[in-house]
Amino acid sequence: MEEKQKGRTKMSVLVVEDSRTQAEFIRYVLETEGYDVTLAADGTEAIRRMEVDMPDIVLTDIMMPGMDGYELCRRIKQQNPDTPVIMVTSLFDPADVLKGLASGADNFIVKPVDPEHVRSQIEAVMRVREIPEPEDSPAELEIPFAGSTYTIAAGRLKILNTLLSTYTIAVTKNTELQEAQEQLHSVNEQLQDAVADLSRSNESLAAENQERRRVEKALADANRKLQLMASITRHDLLNQLAALWGYLDLAQILREREPANAWRHVDSAAEMVNRINNTVRFTAEYQKVGSTAPTWQEIRTLVERSKNYISTGKITLENAVPAGVEIFADPLIEKVFSNLIENALRYGETATTITFSLKQDGEAYTLLCEDDGVGIPADEKEKIFTYAHGMNTGLGLFLAREILAITGITIRETGTPGSGARFEILCPATTIRAPDRQTE
Repeated sequence: MEEKQKGRTKMSVLVVEDSRTQAEFIRYVLETEGYDVTLAADGTEAIRRMEVDMPDIVLTDIMMPGMDGYELCRRIKQQNPDTPVIMVTSLFDPADVLKGLASGADNFIVKPVDPEHVRSQIEAVMRVREIPEPEDSPAELEIPFAGSTYTIAAGRLKILNTLLSTYTIAVTKNTELQEAQEQLHSVNEQLQDAVADLSRSNESLAAENQERRRVEKALADANRKLQLMASITRHDLLNQLAALWGYLDLAQILREREPANAWRHVDSAAEMVNRINNTVRFTAEYQKVGSTAPTWQEIRTLVERSKNYISTGKITLENAVPAGVEIFADPLIEKVFSNLIENALRYGETATTITFSLKQDGEAYTLLCEDDGVGIPADEKEKIFTYAHGMNTGLGLFLAREILAITGITIRETGTPGSGARFEILCPATTIRAPDRQTE
């Protein structure tokens, strides 16, 4: 870094970024290149810092709470027209470029940030500043685009430099898009083959009885859910691996200069590894959903067996489900009951009793799991069943809903906050078989 600083005055850079991880990464990229870097978490803080000490150049994110990057750029150019502003953004649309030029931006850097690109963009902006604009350059340009008109006061050199830069990025992104399209085409061909196979299987099953058709539908639903699982977990793993890479990269940068901070980033990386491990474990559990045909199982026995896997401690488990009532469900339904018990133990706090019961509503039945704990807040009654919520609190309820859905059974939470949780498992008439009636 000392060699890079020889022969030039150390330039000061203000980085405006609301993501601390992104800000720290950009800081160390710039410091490695010999710049003096200051951070600001939003536009308001940036203005305040500039009133005290004006930097040589500003790098600002566009999407920020409160004052966005466009407004910050306009304010900087109104007060200090000669201060270069480079916008850092994950968006890339022609309108973004025009809005940036209209606000006075000198150039763009696209996320994810590439160290070499950061250096080259800063150098390009500084070179353009040293070249005088032609005397015949218009004071302002009115550019209509996509139903809007943008007034750009930048000189021709600045506009040309920005367009060349964005064109280079567009070419790179287009290459990446072509590669993704080729991969998508290959996956689509495999999917078409799978759909064709499934269609042939459906034709061969069409003449079988109602029980077999019900199983067929359950297996088709399970296949769709596995496709969803692959999509969700692939997305999560890519994001988690990207974050892991970021923490480790920061730790490597800081390991000699700031070992304490480096170890904190290592700890963050370890937490991310744990999340990745949980994601992989979830795929193993979710893959089992629907892999075996649904069967008739006695509900009371399922509840009793659930007690063998969980220690309820001082909490009483009451099984008020009548003997002999059967439910048509995926064999993994036993996990639904154990997950409901575990949820009450973990989050019930003041719970002393967990009760399972069954009530009849005409031809349909509702299976109830109730406790006398603290209950579930109204704004979380639906969130607790989602995958995103489960990644932070446990995926038991998400899996419960998926297992039940195999045969068209649904689950919801209807308890009163402060008085206990109440889970209702709504069973269509075709999924319940009681001793006093037969289900076709």
